[in-house]
Amino acid sequence: MPRFAANLTHLWAELPYLDRFDAAAEAGFEAVEVLMPYDVPAPETQRALRRNGLTMILLNAPGPNYAGGPRGFAALPGGEARFDYDMRRAVRYAQALGAGMIHVLSGVAEGDAAKATLIANLKRACQGLPDGLCLTLEPLNRTAQPGYFLSRYDLAAEIIAAVGAPNLGLQYDSYHAQEITGDAVAAFHTYQPMIRHIQIGDAPGRTPPGTGDVDFVSLFAAIDASDYSGWVSAEYTPQGRTETGLDWMR
Repeated sequence: MPRFAANLTHLWAELPYLDRFDAAAEAGFEAVEVLMPYDVPAPETQRALRRNGLTMILLNAPGPNYAGGPRGFAALPGGEARFDYDMRRAVRYAQALGAGMIHVLSGVAEGDAAKATLIANLKRACQGLPDGLCLTLEPLNRTAQPGYFLSRYDLAAEIIAAVGAPNLGLQYDSYHAQEITGDAVAAFHTYQPMIRHIQIGDAPGRTPPGTGDVDFVSLFAAIDASDYSGWVSAEYTPQGRTETGLDWMR
């Protein structure tokens, strides 16, 4: 079976933020991710990680700009200066927490100008990225994220190729893959060579594995048979208390 990590933005949401790290470790997870950790001072998250022996693997960026505006705007023309500023902040957070990946959110946008903006922003970000960090792009379905620019796997592959940076890869999420393509397993096989990170949730509804349309037996077998050696992060909405719905891990 793959190595499973816990997305603490979704799992144990019934607990205070810092208590979720304790719950994840108690459930047997050795790694976690937090989508937007910026509202909590980094030293507090560091302490929660250390006391539980947990590895932080990923966070999202660009983070919230406290002057206002959306979370994620990498494809928004005219937002280049803000993108650079907020990405520098995200890099500092990732380094402080020991995370090796930053998922770049394209935001709500349309058209060729958005695509060109995203490519140019990613090129600059990749060129200035410290060693040991990589950026990921994740297609999000537009039912869950209306108007989201990066809503197709073929578009993500095209943008990754256009940037041409070794520290940029694809983030695969079984929930979004199923909603976008209709076959999450086939999407994994097609795009596996460029996948840097995997998240799992069932579809529709981002429910726990085994409660929807994704064939997780085949997906886990495909992951095991591939050369993917990273974490597989549980990113779904629990049905009830988180710890009572972890049978899929066994």
